[in-house]
Amino acid sequence: MPNESADRGRRITMRRGEPLLVEGPVEIELEDGTTVSSDRFRVALCTCRRSRRYPWCDTSHRHKGKDTD
Repeated sequence: MPNESADRGRRITMRRGEPLLVEGPVEIELEDGTTVSSDRFRVALCTCRRSRRYPWCDTSHRHKGKDTD
């Protein structure tokens, strides 16, 4: 029986001013070519670059106020 999670697409939830929520497990390739991975069922990826744990969101965006796009 094929791996069911591989048979369906990943769900990514996008909301303006918030991190990307990705159904895991995931492997992320960073700009410098290194990779990081998580086996959690859902991860939050930082989109504001304020996170001290980048690429993972640490909710730093909440402390700086919302962007006004």
